[in-house]
Amino acid sequence: MSNNERGNWGSSIGFLLAAVGSAVGLGNLWGFPYKMGMNGGFAFLIVYLVLAVFVGFIMLTAEMTIGRKSHRGVVGAFAAINKKYTWIGWIGVIIPTLILFFYVVLGAYCLEYFCLNLADLGFSVVGVSGGELFGGMLTNPLGSIAFTALMLILAFFILKGGIKDGIEKFNIVGMPLLAVMLLITIFRSISLPGAAEGLAFMFAPNFEPLKENFVGVLAVAAGQMFFSLSVAMGIMVTYGSYLSKKEHIVKNSLMVVIFDTLVAVMAGMAILPAAIALGGQDAALAGPKLLFITLQDVFNSMGAIGPLFGTIFYLLVVIATITSIISLMEVDITLYTDRCHDKGVEPNRLKTTLVVAIIIFIGAALVAADGLGSNGLWVPFQSSMGIHNWNDCWLDLLDFISEGVLMPFLALLTSLVVGWLWGPQNIKDEIELEGHTFGIYGFFWFCIKFIVPIAMVFVLLGQLDSFLSLGIFG
Repeated sequence: MSNNERGNWGSSIGFLLAAVGSAVGLGNLWGFPYKMGMNGGFAFLIVYLVLAVFVGFIMLTAEMTIGRKSHRGVVGAFAAINKKYTWIGWIGVIIPTLILFFYVVLGAYCLEYFCLNLADLGFSVVGVSGGELFGGMLTNPLGSIAFTALMLILAFFILKGGIKDGIEKFNIVGMPLLAVMLLITIFRSISLPGAAEGLAFMFAPNFEPLKENFVGVLAVAAGQMFFSLSVAMGIMVTYGSYLSKKEHIVKNSLMVVIFDTLVAVMAGMAILPAAIALGGQDAALAGPKLLFITLQDVFNSMGAIGPLFGTIFYLLVVIATITSIISLMEVDITLYTDRCHDKGVEPNRLKTTLVVAIIIFIGAALVAADGLGSNGLWVPFQSSMGIHNWNDCWLDLLDFISEGVLMPFLALLTSLVVGWLWGPQNIKDEIELEGHTFGIYGFFWFCIKFIVPIAMVFVLLGQLDSFLSLGIFG
């Protein structure tokens, strides 16, 4: 089966925007600001940037190349290297599926916030604090399930169009729109009295958090980098499988890292200065509630213009979330379409997309009904494990399994396969097709063989230590 029979991206810019769109999501607009706030601001930023260069860029390059060389999704790609590695590919399918179960629900909360702020423009329907508003959402499972279904319906109508006419077309419009709205939000954030303190928190050199808990900051920054760059979750292997041989993989990988990191920093500038300006330094420590409680309080405090900025901000979050949801779902869709092609059967993309959406909805409905533990749904082994850092809810359990364990584990396995078993030379040969050069091959070789595996061992241990309170690093 040729790559053309499977489908290609329509253009270089279309692929790049789709790849950046996959990377830009709640990981940037929610995860990066609150994790940066809880891990020392500037110190977290430095560790994140180092990881993005020495791990994220290397993994992106490897994953895109594996995908393009095999013309298969993540399962078929690892099977193409060697059939005994097929099980590694299955981990790359399990991860995005588990992530979707809670990611869609978080997107549904953002969609609900958008609708409420939009209604508030003319009818003043909110009129309550961010905490009261979010608490009302969590304890209204039917409403959360309804908005979860709406998010999946939106994703379904995009995905049924395929790679070129669905994902690519949406990102060509959605990503520039997101950038404009993000710039508007940043301008308002940094213009608030007291915003300079928030900017200093982000950019003024401060390495004390690294002295206090370097491995902890490393683990959080790495988990954020994986989530933000769509690394180690099957997405970039899948997207790479639709990539033309004429595309320069190294250049595309570098552009994804640059643009994604830029958006993450911009998201921090849109949120942290405003939160600190209106809520003091402690607002930076709000954690996960920063997006859903603190920011809504910020918009409420702006008076009559607050709902306008709230509408703009939550709309951009919804768009960013959709771009990530469709990339996560495409991993599962490609798995099924590849199997059809291998059997010589024409895949029914509409039916496959619908089946995947229904499966995701079943899992997501449980998370939505749980309401972050507000509604008392059972979480397996939460009491017997003695876990102290969770909120005792389905979302945290799924996050622990996917982001906490499987993502660094998959990155470790991928680096070992590429660096030591299959060989970096195979990556080099694929990249240098069509006359392209791989001038940083020496850097890639060293990182994939040594830096990435060693870093992933520390990250995996750090994640286990953080989630399970094992006391490995004190």
